[in-house]
Amino acid sequence: MDSIWTIVKTTLKEHIPSHSFRMWIEPLRCHQDEENNIILLCPNLITKRRVNEHYYHLIESEIARLSGQHPHLTIEVANGNPPSEENSNVYQQLPLPNMNCHINRGRFLRKDFTFEHFVVGGNNDFAYSAALSLASGKRSFQNSLCLVSKTGMGKSHLSQAVGNHILSQFPTERVYYITAEDFSNEMVDAFRNNTIDQFKKKYRNTCDVLLLDDIHILGGKKRTQIELAFLLDALLESGKKIIFSSCYLPSDIPSLDEKLESRLTCGLISTIDPPNFRTRVRILQKKSKVNGCCLPEEVTHYLASELLEDVRQLESGLIGVTAKSTLLGIPINLELAESVVKNLARQRKKITIDVIKKLVCKEYNISAHDLMSQSRKQSFVVPRQIAMYLSRRFTDSPLQEIGRSFNRFHATALHSISSVERKLKEETSMRKQIELLCGKLDNGKF
Repeated sequence: MDSIWTIVKTTLKEHIPSHSFRMWIEPLRCHQDEENNIILLCPNLITKRRVNEHYYHLIESEIARLSGQHPHLTIEVANGNPPSEENSNVYQQLPLPNMNCHINRGRFLRKDFTFEHFVVGGNNDFAYSAALSLASGKRSFQNSLCLVSKTGMGKSHLSQAVGNHILSQFPTERVYYITAEDFSNEMVDAFRNNTIDQFKKKYRNTCDVLLLDDIHILGGKKRTQIELAFLLDALLESGKKIIFSSCYLPSDIPSLDEKLESRLTCGLISTIDPPNFRTRVRILQKKSKVNGCCLPEEVTHYLASELLEDVRQLESGLIGVTAKSTLLGIPINLELAESVVKNLARQRKKITIDVIKKLVCKEYNISAHDLMSQSRKQSFVVPRQIAMYLSRRFTDSPLQEIGRSFNRFHATALHSISSVERKLKEETSMRKQIELLCGKLDNGKF
């Protein structure tokens, strides 16, 4: 019967598309029981249903033609022990195409964060070239790149573009994209659950490309910094590729371990500056094309001239204009753009530490002197800690500057911020108070 089945498969291969033959017919194994019934064994229910619906009668007629008989034919899912050594591979379903590709680890990479969607200008051309060179592997000596810019300038886009490019060109590479905060939390959980060895092995043995975002938040986290320094040593010695992103230069990150700082600075460091007018126009044109909308030239130029803060603000303006036009059923014109920009006018750069101080003093009915004093009264300590927390959240000021603004060391500022973050998780009253203050800052009511 095996010889007949071999001929049947050869015939079927001529009548069935090759991909269908390989997927549904090739895994079948023929077995004849004691009553001369023919049983085709398949790996799973999906294959059984597919063969029964599309190929049963074709197989049955071919067997009848070759054998000169009309035996009873059944399709069954293989289970139990294989009927013979010849059919011992019944249970080995053929792998689907690309089943051996390694998937991303950590956070998912955004599909639109590619080099093709990145607008290159004088503010970021070096960062773009360095990232593309590292992703392409054209410079064997360049395995590490640190991207530095304020929030919303495109460093995460470039970082993920490296990951997307590597996965498209080298599918077997193991790319791990994660934020520094997630990395720190994962490490803490590993210590708590006594799984630190598995944590180390995961990064050291199963990671070819590490994309680590927002490393500046590691300031003051000594244990995380030590483990990360050891990890970077292992990866760099193995020739792995590493991309860092940060809002500050490594030397400006507060309470950063010297060993970790040296690892962060051992490769290229590239800053990304705010885009100029021409680059902002090109960004809007690129984004509008990707989103399938058409902005009049005067609207594009108006948005580019008014939204100066960062790329995210440009995106917000574009989304606001197109959404308002769609929802209200009105054309995109200059008047519509002006109404959107008016709502975006409360730019983050207007929120300073001094603004936050005045708002907190007014809210808690205390003086600026009380806020800056060395007093440990809770009526002064809590507002002071909240003001430091808001300064960290709403400004780009480093911890040293925040500490100095409140007549404190940066370590005290870090402690105050951590204290508020802890209370936000535990105390409803603190959450409500922070939400109220954040709302006023977001709405420009200060």
